[in-house]
Amino acid sequence: MDFILSPSILSADFGHLESDIAMLNNSEADWIHVDVMDGVFVPNISFGFPVMNMLKKTAQKPLDVHVMITQPDQYINHFAEQATSTLSVHYEACTHLHRTLNEIRNKGMKAGVALNPHTPVNLLEDIITEADMILVLSVNPGFGGQKFIEHSYQKIEKLKNLIIQKNSNAKIEVDGGVTLDNAAKLSKAGADILVAGNAVFNSAKPIETIRQFKAI
Repeated sequence: MDFILSPSILSADFGHLESDIAMLNNSEADWIHVDVMDGVFVPNISFGFPVMNMLKKTAQKPLDVHVMITQPDQYINHFAEQATSTLSVHYEACTHLHRTLNEIRNKGMKAGVALNPHTPVNLLEDIITEADMILVLSVNPGFGGQKFIEHSYQKIEKLKNLIIQKNSNAKIEVDGGVTLDNAAKLSKAGADILVAGNAVFNSAKPIETIRQFKAI
């Protein structure tokens, strides 16, 4: 199956983050997924622009940044300066989502919309053509290593139908509980991009695990 694999560094060893990034550079991974949390929108804090600056210097794969923060509009310029390729903001955090997506694109990045597990896809009906990507959270955001929410398959299928109905070019990304066991089913449901965290970084042989994902 043909999907983009975007390993999430939220599950990496932060004591050896540079070596983990080097591992991803040397692997078959397509992108590097970066979760930025502010401790307000979600009950956790991850990292900020000093780490983003390190990634800008060391990462050789496109940076796929997912911001779980309030008022993301205030930081669009900063993420653009850190060589972000795709910037996904939460539907639930953006009062003026159309404006936010346009600003992201104006700064040279692809614009993504992230949906919490409880947010229905039909709310995207009037904005789906303005997004380059829709990020479906298949766990509650804020922490890695959570159990996959089974209803996500149906949600992905509904989203795929909406994209087709609206003649949108948006890609579907899935983040949360992605493993070698469910990757094929997610792709079949309509996912174009899979984010894998623990499945990669808790593996004894992460480069081999990435290869196995890409061979699905």
